[in-house]
Amino acid sequence: MGVMSSGVKKVIVVVVVVLVLFFLITQPTQSADLVHRVLGWLRDGAEAIVTFFKTLFS
Repeated sequence: MGVMSSGVKKVIVVVVVVLVLFFLITQPTQSADLVHRVLGWLRDGAEAIVTFFKTLFS
């Protein structure tokens, strides 16, 4: 129960890759903006975690 077959996983991976490529090709500026925003969120999250531990141990 809850286990996907390897065939279904492969189809999902292919569909995701095709969609990503489609958006990269048809909307490169918006795709770059999205990647930039996601990387910014990850950086902000990492900085928040570092700040938390610095504060915790100081």
